[in-house]
Formats: sequence, C-alpha cells, structure tokens
Amino acid sequence: MVITGLFHVAIKTNNLAATVRFYTEVLGLRQVKRPDFGYPGAWLACATPAGEAIVHIYAGGPALGKEGRAPTGTGAIDHISIAAVGFHQFRQKFAEFGLQWREFLVPGTSLWQLFVYDPSGVQLELTFNGEVEADPLPDMSPGKAYVAGNNFFQPEDYSHFDLQESCLD
Repeated sequence: MVITGLFHVAIKTNNLAATVRFYTEVLGLRQVKRPDFGYPGAWLACATPAGEAIVHIYAGGPALGKEGRAPTGTGAIDHISIAAVGFHQFRQKFAEFGLQWREFLVPGTSLWQLFVYDPSGVQLELTFNGEVEADPLPDMSPGKAYVAGNNFFQPEDYSHFDLQESCLD
C-alpha cells in the first residue's frame, strides 16, 4: 500500500461565484470541466500539463448544513498548504485585492510561506522554495508574521468578489 499524493480538497461555500473568483483571479487556478453532480460547484486546477483539479468547490445541496447554509472557516482542518512560485507577486496580488495575509519563514529550512483566507474563511498556506525566490525575505515583524492559532480572517475583505458574474457549471 502506498499513498501517492493529495488528489484534491473539497470546500463548501455559500457564495460559489465569489469563491471561484478568488481562486482564479487571486491564486491563478483555472476552471476545468466538472461532472454534473446535480448541485452547483466548480473544479479548479493548477496550470500544469495534466491540469489536475486540486480544489473542488460545491454549493447548495450537500454543502448546506441543518441551518440551510454551508459552514465557514476551516473547522478541524487548520489550513490547506499549496506549493507555489512567485512569493512577491502573490503578496502584490493580495494587496491589490485588499486581502489580509501573514508571512513566515520555516525555521531551519529555506521555505517561505504566505497565509491568506478564501471567501469561506478557509485558511490557505502558500509554500515557496526561498532559494529560488528574490529578496526581500518574508516580513516577520509583529502584525505581518504568521502566528499559529491567530485568526485574521476578515469577511468584509471579500465583499467585492460578489461584483462580477461568473460562468459556473
């Protein structure tokens, strides 16, 4: 028996259009064909030759809890880590979209990290090989450095993601 990798992550959302817009316009994933499961959703993929869908988003139907809404936040999962390239470009993109983020240097390694939330409050960790990223180093000053367990999600930061209609499956 062998585990060969993470196939995908599924995220429930109350706002499919805003969530898809965040993952495509901010993180640069692209929408790929999704089977018709009988409820709204989207599959998002990395820009790789195989184009595997690594993030599955679903809304309505099974995404809704007893209250008729999808839960928010990461719950028992603290965060989702995504390998990335372009540390400073992602910081700039977060700033352009008015999003809060935190930075981190993994002690004893060359790993740089950026932490940001999606519109549903799911915390994402973008992890970079610092040996191939340009200076300056991540900002580890108070208020910018990531501190485990400190939630900095601001739902109002994502209100502008509702302004643009998206074509969704």
